[in-house]
Amino acid sequence: MSVAEYAAKHGLKRVGAREPFFSYLKHAWLRRDFAYTMAQFTNQASMAGNRLGRWWLILQPAIQAGVYGLIFGVLLGSSRPHNFVPFLFTGVFLFAFMQSAFQQGASSITGNFGLVRSLSFPRILLPANSTIQQIFALMPQLGLLVVTLLLTGQQISWSWLLLVPIVALMIIFGFGVAALSARLTVQIQDLSKLIPFITRIMFYVSGIFFSPARVLGHYPVALKIAELNPVYVYISLARGVTISGYSASLQDWVAGIVWALVALISGTWFFWRAEERYGREI
Repeated sequence: MSVAEYAAKHGLKRVGAREPFFSYLKHAWLRRDFAYTMAQFTNQASMAGNRLGRWWLILQPAIQAGVYGLIFGVLLGSSRPHNFVPFLFTGVFLFAFMQSAFQQGASSITGNFGLVRSLSFPRILLPANSTIQQIFALMPQLGLLVVTLLLTGQQISWSWLLLVPIVALMIIFGFGVAALSARLTVQIQDLSKLIPFITRIMFYVSGIFFSPARVLGHYPVALKIAELNPVYVYISLARGVTISGYSASLQDWVAGIVWALVALISGTWFFWRAEERYGREI
């Protein structure tokens, strides 16, 4: 009798063996409290050394949006988008979530190699933990965004409630991207050096401070590609339901749902495929 046959006969399993996909997801869901609690303590620890503590969750994006508003507001001049301040703040705040989900997800395995090597748990909980951390950061920023909308004269509307499904789609997309980047940086560690450049390029091509329709109006193919950019899709949806003069098209809703599902399914599956290799390759 071979070792494999003996193990199968006595119900023994190889240590660190990858579970079937749906069984893996079930066990990850049962241990979701691990990801949530870890995210809570990580956020608390990251703010513990700052005098202003959690206020930086609001101050940092507000200062960033203010600086961008001052610089690009002057540079763009009369070509600034309509309702520029809420337009810019919406773009900066939502982009910050997706950028951080990507960056923190990329280091979720490589930054926790001690945990990966010492404990047995579904490793996908680590990119999930990174995404939950960004949700904690996003909530006060959304509150500040609502205040900004009110201060800039936007009328409260029932359409503002559509921010809830839009943010939900963003979170799903962010988790999928975090899972993808987590595996990629394990296998190609040099990728971590390129991430700041990737996120900066995404910032400049996602319509954060300009209207793609105005800039690319004479280039229909480039405009179509820009409008299908997932970062732009979610920001465009949020602007369409909160800022007067903008609208959320059916194409944007369809694209937002498709991008979220594609990122979730492909990211989860891609991450699961390498489950056995994470503790060995770091």
